[in-house]
Amino acid sequence: MAAYFVVTSQINAQKVRTYDQFVSLIEDSKGEGDAAGAIPDNQQIVKVVISGYNLYGYTDVKANTYAYTAVGPNFYNDNSISEDSTLRDWMSRGIQISFEDPNAGSGWGNIIYIAVLVVGLVAFFLVLRSMSGGSGKVMNFGKTKARVSTNIKVRFSDVAGAEEEKEELKEVVEFLKSPKKFSDLGAKIPKGVLLVGPPGTGKTLFAKAVAGEAGVPFFSVSGSDFVEMYVGVGASRVRDLFDMAKRNQPCIIFIDEIDAVGRQRGAGLGGGHDEREQTLNQILVQMDGFETNEGVIVMAATNRADILDSALLRPGRFDRQIYVNLPDVKGREAILKVHARNKPLAPDVNFKVIARMTSGFSGADLANLLNEAAILAARAGKNMIGNLELYEGINKVIMGPQKKSRVVTEADKKCTAYHEAGHAILAKLCEHNDNVHEVSIIPRGMAAGYTLTRPESDDNDMTVNKLNDFICMALGGRVAEEIVIHDVSAGASNDIKRVSQMARKMVTEWGMSDKIGPICYGSDGPVFLGRDFEERNSYSEQTAAAIDGEVRAIVEKQYVRARELLKENRAILDNMARVLVERETIYTAEVDMLMQGASYTEVLEYMERHDKGMPDDPFGMKHASASEEAVKAGDGKNADDGSEHSKAESSSDQAAENSVAGKNSSEDDSAARPEKEDGTDTSDKE
Repeated sequence: MAAYFVVTSQINAQKVRTYDQFVSLIEDSKGEGDAAGAIPDNQQIVKVVISGYNLYGYTDVKANTYAYTAVGPNFYNDNSISEDSTLRDWMSRGIQISFEDPNAGSGWGNIIYIAVLVVGLVAFFLVLRSMSGGSGKVMNFGKTKARVSTNIKVRFSDVAGAEEEKEELKEVVEFLKSPKKFSDLGAKIPKGVLLVGPPGTGKTLFAKAVAGEAGVPFFSVSGSDFVEMYVGVGASRVRDLFDMAKRNQPCIIFIDEIDAVGRQRGAGLGGGHDEREQTLNQILVQMDGFETNEGVIVMAATNRADILDSALLRPGRFDRQIYVNLPDVKGREAILKVHARNKPLAPDVNFKVIARMTSGFSGADLANLLNEAAILAARAGKNMIGNLELYEGINKVIMGPQKKSRVVTEADKKCTAYHEAGHAILAKLCEHNDNVHEVSIIPRGMAAGYTLTRPESDDNDMTVNKLNDFICMALGGRVAEEIVIHDVSAGASNDIKRVSQMARKMVTEWGMSDKIGPICYGSDGPVFLGRDFEERNSYSEQTAAAIDGEVRAIVEKQYVRARELLKENRAILDNMARVLVERETIYTAEVDMLMQGASYTEVLEYMERHDKGMPDDPFGMKHASASEEAVKAGDGKNADDGSEHSKAESSSDQAAENSVAGKNSSEDDSAARPEKEDGTDTSDKE
């Protein structure tokens, strides 16, 4: 016999038994067991079920639950018991013997297994159904996700601020409306129009206007809608999109953010074969392959045309590339009028002045500006939008809302006041800087204070003098802290960063260094997987050292200049800082008074007379008269009576972002524009 194992009772808390004890339970039931005596009737085994090595003893033939179990020899042998004396003996005693296949699962186990399998199949089917948009077709995820619009109400009159771009697109409308007029002259309809420009300039709106003017179906899809987790889905969706467009020609296919699928192929991670490349190849074939798509014009929008594949940009695919730039002052005025159509405005609102104040704003920024102004007017219980709401809306869009509840120590407040006063004074003393419009030490967004300047015009022509004046003004905050506080704070970190970037561009890109000469040494741009993964310097280490030396020389020269100017005007610096600590915000008139030599007390009296808690003329339309009064008030006065030369224990908690006037705020427009070759603003606002 095999080795004996433990016997346990399922329904009785009996003593642990071995296989011999299990056998004794059978033999004792007939009075032939050991000297222990007979077992009570309710504990006698009358039925044994054998499953491999497992024995199950039942005390009732009709019971469904066994009373004892044991592990013993393998009796199971093709359901044969003819040669086993033990089993024959048990049967002779009247014990009912039955066998079960040890490899067969229980009935409940099979039911559970089948139920889980069915539930899994149903769940998989539902997932495929949801991916197909609920159409009920399992393979529908290979169909296009393009949204079809046949009744577009957008017209060219709804698009403002880009007249030249509008004229280019009007020709596309003529192609769609009267193709015969052009085909009779042998002209071919453009197959593709690529709209390129910064975010928020209205590229998608232009595409809608073209479809609305032409009165043709408009298929809109995002570049990211093509590629999914399944291989081949992107190419399938491209084919389905163009097949649908052919059935509805003439029509327009608009692919927004095409750089998501049209990036340069080949270099970078992922090798030369992936799902995105298959999708791009299918787009290339559909736009200009063996099959012709007459009457189907593909329009696409991107703000990164430099990373698109060259095969996508060639004539025959995207025949026209239209650059939608940021609007100029006239364009901003026109855009403001479009977005103000359904808004009640105060009679004195002047969009020309607002347009001058919003240099570098995109169309989306201007729409947000008017919306913020409307919200502020509603919050104040007004029934019209006035200049104060528009002025605050500009500041809110640029820098965020005011944070008057932020706890600022007196030392930090004083340090911030001198920091911003340094910026404002140097902005006035350097002739090529924009006019100072507002100086504040009230926190906004990430900034502990700001100096707001207003450009007189959209000046994209940057010169050495303008750049040097900006660098000098940007360093004014740190220099003022150093002169007065005899310490420097982290609040100037953003100033130093932008100054360093600008000085390096002057040397390496704009050829403004006599020592380096008019040579471009490249720039550190972002690396994309569609381009070379590594960028290599095209110059030697000696040249790199010379570039670093020139950058340092430019910054140090303006740093010394800023220090000299602020020391010469120390009285003005102290007076302006004292006024800022007292009133927190000053405007053009107060700045002019201080620059003309008015004392601290005279400026406060002037502000009390005019209740300058907020500007009565926020956009400076009365600037000339205010300047005349400032000159009279400051005539013959000695500004030294308001000077302050005390030291302060300060560790400014100024935010590193947006501490210098910029795109009318924390990034100076005259300095921010050179950040891109096209002259557009590249501040944090984008």
